[in-house]
Amino acid sequence: MYKIRLFLFTILLSLSGINSFAQQSSTLKGKIITSDGAPAAFISIGLKGKGLGTTTDENGNYTIPKVKPGTYIIRVSAVGLKSEEKTINITAGETSIVDFSLVENADQLKEVNISSSKRNKFATKKSEYVAKLPLKNLENPQVYTTISRELMEEQMVTNFSDALKNTPGLDKLWTSTGRGGDGASYYNLRGFTTQVSVIDGIAGLTNGDLDPSNIETIEVIKGPSGTLYGGAITNFGGLVNIVTKKPLDTMGGSINYNTGSFGLNRLTADVYAPVNKDKNLLFRVNAAYNKQNSWQDAGFSNSTFIAPALEYRINEKLKLNLGAEFYNYEGTNPLMVFLNRSRQLIARTPDELNFDFGRSFTSNDLTIKTPTRNVHGQLTYKISDNWISQTNFSQSIRKSEGYYQYVMYLGATDDLLSRYINIQNSASTSADVQQNFIGDFKIAGLRNRMIIGLDYLNQKTDNSNSPYILFDNINSVNVPASYANISKAAVDAKIGAAASGYAKNSTISKVYSAYASDVLNVTDALSAMFSLRVDRFDNKGTYDQATNRTTGDYKQTAISPKFGLVYEVIKDQVSIFGNYMNGFRNVATVTQPLSDISGVFKPQQANQIEGGIKADLFHNKLNLTASYYNIDVKNMTRSESIVRNGTTYNITVQDGTQLSKGIEISLNANPVDGLNFVAGYSHNDSKMVKAAPSVEGRRPVSAGPEDMVNAWLSYTLTKGKLQGLGLGFGGNYNSENIITNSLATGVFTLPSYTVLNATAFYSKNRYRLGLKVDNLADVKYYKGWTTVEQQMPRSLVANISFKF
Repeated sequence: MYKIRLFLFTILLSLSGINSFAQQSSTLKGKIITSDGAPAAFISIGLKGKGLGTTTDENGNYTIPKVKPGTYIIRVSAVGLKSEEKTINITAGETSIVDFSLVENADQLKEVNISSSKRNKFATKKSEYVAKLPLKNLENPQVYTTISRELMEEQMVTNFSDALKNTPGLDKLWTSTGRGGDGASYYNLRGFTTQVSVIDGIAGLTNGDLDPSNIETIEVIKGPSGTLYGGAITNFGGLVNIVTKKPLDTMGGSINYNTGSFGLNRLTADVYAPVNKDKNLLFRVNAAYNKQNSWQDAGFSNSTFIAPALEYRINEKLKLNLGAEFYNYEGTNPLMVFLNRSRQLIARTPDELNFDFGRSFTSNDLTIKTPTRNVHGQLTYKISDNWISQTNFSQSIRKSEGYYQYVMYLGATDDLLSRYINIQNSASTSADVQQNFIGDFKIAGLRNRMIIGLDYLNQKTDNSNSPYILFDNINSVNVPASYANISKAAVDAKIGAAASGYAKNSTISKVYSAYASDVLNVTDALSAMFSLRVDRFDNKGTYDQATNRTTGDYKQTAISPKFGLVYEVIKDQVSIFGNYMNGFRNVATVTQPLSDISGVFKPQQANQIEGGIKADLFHNKLNLTASYYNIDVKNMTRSESIVRNGTTYNITVQDGTQLSKGIEISLNANPVDGLNFVAGYSHNDSKMVKAAPSVEGRRPVSAGPEDMVNAWLSYTLTKGKLQGLGLGFGGNYNSENIITNSLATGVFTLPSYTVLNATAFYSKNRYRLGLKVDNLADVKYYKGWTTVEQQMPRSLVANISFKF
């Protein structure tokens, strides 16, 4: 009885305490509207520094219960909004009502509502990087594709190249080789090669592959973008910008595990939280471990990745963001068969090679390591209501350590394969500092959104590589027993016996740039963009330790303009656009055989004219972009023979031209809740208009397929007991791809293909289960760029994720 009485007394005491707290605490409520009187739905509101808050409903109403008496600052905020604060005194036991009227109107708030409701989860989002200004897609005269984190999660993407398959007009040419300087994967875009070179809008380079675990979105920015990004880290077809995950002011995260075919084991983690009670210091960490064997008889890849990030909201005007990516990779070189480049090819398709692509022609102890360190940050200071200062900086350190191997047909027939290999010891560093001043102001009643910037980029590469040695010549059709003789010990012995020693050299280049861009709203519907960049390239040359000489140093200045027009036919729904864009590439000096012929050249210039339409209809349920582009490249160098006094000289002239034109269409639809569709189509027509006789009038081998289609359809149940259950289906079509094309060799063609993939998943608040089959029909297909690389056959991946 004593214990029962004590228990009842405790319960009564607790109830009394709860009642007392209820009598002492209060409720805070109110309504938030926009400047034009519309309700502000899905907006965050909370007590600053107290961890109490909520989100407005679709009518703009909010309620925060159980607030203790005292004086507080109540704060309204959302991505893309100007934060507003009020001071409030809370009295015990009373309901306090605080209303807000935002500076933004309903149209300006529309994007925030869409982002919060997540109805069209794959939709193209507003970008702060494409134009280096916060422009909506409909306001931007440039074409770009955004690949969202949600799409990558649904497709269970485990490697970066698979994510890029969702981009119209982009295709992989080479898998990452890991070799120094250009060992990252190569892609073609609008008829030109490109590599990933930008992270959060600033230089972030790699010699190897990339892990997708820290990616919020991928922005594929189409067309020559030299005006805002320069010529050192971009190419004429466009660039790829990785937008990383940023810290959040709430605590949460996820742990994911993937397993599947060919020994796939992948573990990732994402953790974020505020560091302090005031929530002005935030952190986030993403990490990944990935290991998978090759589908061939030898080969593997093994990587670890960690990406910490901090955000320090120093005060209302000053904010610091810091991020880093530490990527360690070890693996064997992928099998890419290099075709002969100096004689007529006998085989003209992969099947005619009679090659057994199930063989890797390598050994698991011949590996290359590509450790990469990228550190980047941004300091943002609000100078006034109209101007902010943005200081960006980055540093990249990337290495290649180990064995780089390739195989090539060098003999008179297409069955004798030469295996070449060397030891790589290369380190490249880059440092980039940008200072931007970004304004949003009116002159004579016309709105201007402007950026004025300075950019300094320093790049250095140190090489200490062994000579390339011919390990052996081996028959690729009737493969002999000596196929298995290649190994680390055998390669080391041959390199040690080589007559030539290690090549030790270093190169340094510096780029000094200034740029400005202004988006002028001529009317409410018509806007014009004017941009200009001046770029001073200073190549310090290559220093050779053996000769103690520096060669190849030169300086060059490039001017790059950009213009764009956007007319919103239906405000915030349909716009037509046109642009003129310029890109440039620095051209090194050459030593001519005749002293009266100059070897000093101008930068190559790519000029694009583009026009099209963009639509954002039915409250963001339908996004469409369709455009036609024409890229004309001038100042290309080529070889030409001249005769003087009976002697023939081969000189270099700079009158080459290349033309690349085509159409691109991208569609993103959410016709009903739970049903999402992403699709794209591209057609590219590229030609060497004026070039060396061997390739003039022909399609460049880097242009990729003429026609490409990408599509992904998914449906998720949004109601009922099976809410969260979904299916996805899609894939890619590529037309034939000419990968060798000259008078000397003839034409080698990779066949067209259609590859389909499917996924099933069940997603709840705290966990997610997924299953995916890639290459459902087990299609044999190839990529290449004067090389032939068979792609992975059918594979299965299973995933389990836990969220907290």
